[in-house]
Amino acid sequence: MTTLEQMGQNAKQAARFLLTAGELKNKALLEIADALIANADEIVKANDIDIQIARENNTRESLIDRLTLTKARIEGMADGVRQVAALADPTGVVLSGSTRPNGLRIEKVRVPMGVIGIIYEARPNVTSDAAALCLKSGNAVILRGGKEAINSNKRIADIMRNAIEKAGLPKDCIALVEDTSRASSVALMQLSEYLDVLIPRGSASLINAVVENSKVPVIETGVGNCHVYVDDSADLDMATEIIFNAKTSRPSVCNAIETILVHKDIAETALPKIKAKLDEKDVTLRCCERSAAILSGLNRVESATEDDWYREYGDYILAVKVVDSIDEAISHIAKYSSGHSECIVTKDYANSQKFTDEVDSAAVYVNASTRFTDGGEFGLGAEIGISTQKLHARGPMGLNELTSMKFIIRGNGQIR
Repeated sequence: MTTLEQMGQNAKQAARFLLTAGELKNKALLEIADALIANADEIVKANDIDIQIARENNTRESLIDRLTLTKARIEGMADGVRQVAALADPTGVVLSGSTRPNGLRIEKVRVPMGVIGIIYEARPNVTSDAAALCLKSGNAVILRGGKEAINSNKRIADIMRNAIEKAGLPKDCIALVEDTSRASSVALMQLSEYLDVLIPRGSASLINAVVENSKVPVIETGVGNCHVYVDDSADLDMATEIIFNAKTSRPSVCNAIETILVHKDIAETALPKIKAKLDEKDVTLRCCERSAAILSGLNRVESATEDDWYREYGDYILAVKVVDSIDEAISHIAKYSSGHSECIVTKDYANSQKFTDEVDSAAVYVNASTRFTDGGEFGLGAEIGISTQKLHARGPMGLNELTSMKFIIRGNGQIR
């Protein structure tokens, strides 16, 4: 038996314990939160090693930002775990019930999935976020982070495993794959005997690799080629602020925008105004021919290629296209979007309705930044990621999306 198979077997046993763990789950989560705070200095030291290696490898600053843990961010991680503890337990909830003519009483009840595998990249805060959500929903979890954050992840995982054991849960409710080679990632994708679902969080290449190679059922999350369409009736001050926030407040996250589409009737006024604001953050614009002509001679204006419309930059880069109509904007989004989050800025109610009716993404906004696509911002509590698929879960994946269901049937001797 390989190390990973042993990890899977241990997780399977731990998942059985979690079926009846009840309030022990909350006790364990609060122990994790306290332990993260108590060991913040150790976590920062481990993270410093990851940061040093990243800089030696010339990692771009936006990715280093995602990798960095400060005491303030660790406090945020702990607060997130406490928030999960305060949420209602999704398991055991009766979703529906009926009594059949033969007297059978049938209930549909929410239950844990069992063992969840999560493959993710350079965000060590995911280690505690994911573990907390899985634990609360009654699932054991096997975490496999990227090599960029391995020192941070190992320290966080050790702290969490010790904390839940102190609370009375098996350590193996949470496990971390410390081998960050491609081989370990592929092996986890093949662990169908022990994993009930696999969730990738990260780049398009990571998610595509998991979808193409996994023998375990996959829930896709995270790829964010998000758009803002500026309609011809838009308030340009509002549009400018929305675009600035959606691109620059944290460009490395999946709900940041990557493309803006501007109606031709306002493009000559809107684009210079939008660019002037984006210049505050030195955003490079990858422009179509018409937008490039309008912004000709200005710094950080480049020509877009076909590939740019598909790109999730995760950086201070934004693709720009002038469109003839709302229909062209919707068609562009339908072709190039990853199905994450899209926004229309408009004063026209009919156009806002057309946009929300015809754009087929997990979150569709009218006059608001796409940066709100987040479980906490939606009032759903913490989330494991943003699902861009349509089966089982779509949009922010909270506790309910980490559960399945079973039918409980009670009778008094009925036979068929």
